[in-house]
Amino acid sequence: MKISSKGRYALASLIFMAQRENLKENVTVAALSQGLGISKIYLEQVFTLLKRSGLVTSVKGAQGGYLLSRPSEEITACEILAATETALFEETQDTVGSTAPGIEKAMQGMLFVPADQALGESLGQVSLRELAEEAQREDTGEGYMYYV
Repeated sequence: MKISSKGRYALASLIFMAQRENLKENVTVAALSQGLGISKIYLEQVFTLLKRSGLVTSVKGAQGGYLLSRPSEEITACEILAATETALFEETQDTVGSTAPGIEKAMQGMLFVPADQALGESLGQVSLRELAEEAQREDTGEGYMYYV
């Protein structure tokens, strides 16, 4: 699986926002750009997609910026990637459907459809809140301790 930079930047940006969610402050693209080291122009394109999908709302004016449209525990990684990764969730096209329908049905039924379903289920089980909490643990060194 390959996730584009738009998808990765959307995830990182929304995790950044979720970590500050309790402040109830608008987050500007400039603050995201500076905090994450991502091009402001590129982030503006990403936030156009996030706003269109209803994951963020925008506020205009001097104190403007973006807010999560719902609590972070209600937003999933699947929703974020679906807003930015159109090809990731497209149905696999027929390969040899007209000339070898049995092979096509076998590939679709045993590989492509189950893989798409597993990806959607897996990404749908991870909330933005969980990602933000894990990022916080990693930043503070409170990650998992492994003993060998």
